[in-house]
Amino acid sequence: MTMTAKLLPALAASLMFTATPAMADAISLGSGDIGKSFTFNFNGFADSMEIANLTSTATFTLTGATSTSYTFNYSLSNTTSSPLTSRVSSFGFNTDPNISSASSTGAFSYTTLNSSYPNGIGAIDVCFKDAKTGSCAGGGSGGLLTGATGTGSLTLNFSQPLTSLTLSDFFVRYQSITGAGNVTSASGAGTLTSTGGSTSGGSTSGGSTSSGGTSVPEPGMVGLMGGALLLLAMRSRRRRAVFAAA
Repeated sequence: MTMTAKLLPALAASLMFTATPAMADAISLGSGDIGKSFTFNFNGFADSMEIANLTSTATFTLTGATSTSYTFNYSLSNTTSSPLTSRVSSFGFNTDPNISSASSTGAFSYTTLNSSYPNGIGAIDVCFKDAKTGSCAGGGSGGLLTGATGTGSLTLNFSQPLTSLTLSDFFVRYQSITGAGNVTSASGAGTLTSTGGSTSGGSTSGGSTSSGGTSVPEPGMVGLMGGALLLLAMRSRRRRAVFAAA
């Protein structure tokens, strides 16, 4: 057995393990879920590499719902720890159905619809920022410094009546990062860690659910895929050479 043939099974197994994408969680809410809260923990990553100690957490509580709008209170904390420091400049998520407008107050009082998030995330339905900028990356010098917590409220508006709302793919944006080498800005993906509160009927189940969402880049995936393709090409070329000489 050639060296290439020996390496291919091991490389394929490595790809299956390493390239498995992390999924951003989703929640579904209805008008009966007033008072329900849900908490997300965010990591930090740049250039497909997760950055240790770059973290934040956010809790959203549904405070009101009409046929065409949902209102939430939010509390977001920058939990980045030593030796890193950072500033959280925005957060955002996707909506189903599509959002028509949004407003917010407090630490993140500026909104942008149908923009994009950096670090390979791409299109996002709505984001809430610390500064009036044209993108979801945030800007200025506001936001939340390491150890700080910001609160406020946000309202999501829809053009057609809806019976339920799904929010998915929660992200945050870090800027002014120190202690992470050449990395000065990054993004973070949210994982749903807890759901609490009560609905109008007194139940804590309410109807909130968690499901898979947008894939988040995994370290080393691109390099491993490239290596696998190269080895396959080498093996195919060797076979053709053997057949031609026969």
